[in-house]
Amino acid sequence: MTIDVEDYFHVSAFDGVVDRGSWDQLESRVCRNTDRLLSMFDAHGVKATFFVLGWVAERFPTLISRIVTMGHELASHGYGHRLVYQQTAEGFRDDVRRAKDLLERVGGQQVDGYRAPSYSITNESLWALDVLVNEGYKYDASIFPIRHDRYGIPESPRHPHVLSRAAGALVEVPGSTIRLSGINLPIAGGAYFRILPYAWTNWGLKRLNVQERKPAIFYLHPWEIDPAQPRFDAGWLSRFRHYRNLDKTEARLQQLLRDFTFAPLRSVLASSMPSGAVAQA
Repeated sequence: MTIDVEDYFHVSAFDGVVDRGSWDQLESRVCRNTDRLLSMFDAHGVKATFFVLGWVAERFPTLISRIVTMGHELASHGYGHRLVYQQTAEGFRDDVRRAKDLLERVGGQQVDGYRAPSYSITNESLWALDVLVNEGYKYDASIFPIRHDRYGIPESPRHPHVLSRAAGALVEVPGSTIRLSGINLPIAGGAYFRILPYAWTNWGLKRLNVQERKPAIFYLHPWEIDPAQPRFDAGWLSRFRHYRNLDKTEARLQQLLRDFTFAPLRSVLASSMPSGAVAQA
């Protein structure tokens, strides 16, 4: 179980609609929404990995303390929520370094994992993996092995694996898919969880667990359980992807937590990867 901790106005699809300079003036809803997730997980005995945006951690350090105190893994979502393939290597390095240093200082916990905003490590930005190795990250969860208009490397391996890079080794933890008729289809969460029927996610996760005997990597954002969030006048596709079925997500998540067992990524990798893979990466 993984949560990308960002606010509703951080979403990449709104980059051309919401001025970054206005973020501090907008109503923040990330703490209340994340606290709802924390309460839900506590009720079901679930521990998760929280990929926290550095911008959020800097402004709400007590939220980070609550995440850590409740026994969850703290990981990095970068600092400023910029798409990786729109950054320079130097800018990306500064972003992930700033986020890691901030999260470790505020949370008092080593940060091993990173997930890029909108899964934006693609074939055009694979250089980012070397930056992550050099900055001390042990695993990355930014490559989605599907075809999508904004992200994805469809030929990438579907399950967690060790990448050998010029800078060293890094464990890659891709978004979960199932393969049908030679095509990888997403079952990992997020908009796929909200827009598609719950039965699709349930069937897909069971297929991964039972037939392929592999762990499924599920993700969600705190804003996805918040149907009352302010609306932005973005393009129709962005509005559809962001707002569709927000009023159904919490109930679906409750059902998911009843139907499956979840753990933080660090624990899943320790049990499913070759001995010491994450520690050696």
